[in-house]
Amino acid sequence: MDDIPGRDPVAAYYGEEIRTAADLKTGVCSCREPVSAAHRAILATIDSEILDRFYGCGSPIPPAIEGATVLDLGCGCGRDVFLLSKLVGPQGRVIGVDLLQSQLDIGERHRDEQARRFGHPRSNVEFRRGRIEDLAAIGLADASIDVVVSNCVINLSRDKDAIFREVRRVLKPGGEFLFADVFADRRLPEAMRRDAVLIGECLGGALYTEDFRRAMEKAGFADHRVVSTMRSEIGDADIAERIGNVVFSSSTVRAFKLDDLEDRCEDYGQVAIYRGTLPDHPRGFALDDHHRFETGRPMLVCGNTAAMVSQTRYAPHFRLIGDRSVHFGAFDCGGPAREERGGEGACCC
Repeated sequence: MDDIPGRDPVAAYYGEEIRTAADLKTGVCSCREPVSAAHRAILATIDSEILDRFYGCGSPIPPAIEGATVLDLGCGCGRDVFLLSKLVGPQGRVIGVDLLQSQLDIGERHRDEQARRFGHPRSNVEFRRGRIEDLAAIGLADASIDVVVSNCVINLSRDKDAIFREVRRVLKPGGEFLFADVFADRRLPEAMRRDAVLIGECLGGALYTEDFRRAMEKAGFADHRVVSTMRSEIGDADIAERIGNVVFSSSTVRAFKLDDLEDRCEDYGQVAIYRGTLPDHPRGFALDDHHRFETGRPMLVCGNTAAMVSQTRYAPHFRLIGDRSVHFGAFDCGGPAREERGGEGACCC
């Protein structure tokens, strides 16, 4: 079956020009984020043919997903799919969606062998070919997914609003959206947005950070959180000349499908205490880049943060004190991470 036509620059770049990660011209699609020892051990069991074709810019792999149904948008040949497959366990399920059949064929070829390596009685992985802007077309129902992840793919889409709408639609109430992608510090000129090489290198389609915030709010994600961010490495003189003064960064972002989140941080006097029970997080857990919960230590939180740790699958791992019966005004969500960004963004993002 031929690859779906329409997004020609992407299909051509990743279907013809790029065979492995070594063929990329820049370091933008290369993950420099630290990988935990537990995840490294799993990656060591994944076939090199899959690892060599990994183009992600981060590591958007959330904790506490055993038994969950996880969707990977733009999964390629399945590096993160198989990592997630081990983490969700035999009772869980991972669905990988990608535009390119040639990529999916590689993952499909390794599906049963990876299940055997993980000790699963059968594969818990399913690959589906389709557009991440239209998940209904590949049979994904409303409120059917626990966690949606994506790794340096959303920037490749021409209709990011549709992706965010679809993610919210398929997520269950309290479900998590965790993804890594490339962002720009300004809106890109038309010439850059049409440059096939810049598009393929995950630069030409990068969203301006404030337009991203607006798009997420429009889709119903009132409060997204930046988990980590780092400046993108270009490493190619010709491409560096083309992008000029634009600064690109790769960020990992977390959001939840919660209906009662507010568009600003509000203070209800609530306190959250992390129990230290999340797998591989015995001493603390970082919800985002300025909310690191130390095990056993009470932390004053805004109403949105309280909802994120009490109305999601993280709830068993936290003790929440207080409710929203008394309002104390705006919550001071200052701190080093926010100050460095000049106070940008909605809520605690």
